[in-house]
Amino acid sequence: MKEKNKIESAAEKLNLAVSSLNKDRYILSLYITGSTCRSELAIRNLKKICEEYLEGGYDLEVIDLYQKPNLAVGDQIIAAPTLIKKFPLPFRRIIGDMSDKKKVLLGLDLKEIKEK
Repeated sequence: MKEKNKIESAAEKLNLAVSSLNKDRYILSLYITGSTCRSELAIRNLKKICEEYLEGGYDLEVIDLYQKPNLAVGDQIIAAPTLIKKFPLPFRRIIGDMSDKKKVLLGLDLKEIKEK
């Protein structure tokens, strides 16, 4: 029982350390399927939102599931496009073409600051 508590404690410490390192930086992965209109729209919409609200404080990895299908298993991707917010915690998953700005901002834990 003590061993299990030690492992959980170590995992919590690791999560806190990683979170503090990436506190001001968003780590995002966008899973797409080829160069379809929907994929291109998701990339364009997401980049626009990130530049407007995160001002360069993010790392975005675009992953084409046709080229790297094995990566879908690790992040449990069942639909595309899907955005995974890895850091800052909590982990979030947003599915769609990122055209619903409020939904994306909510998923990224950002509040809409600028007015339309």
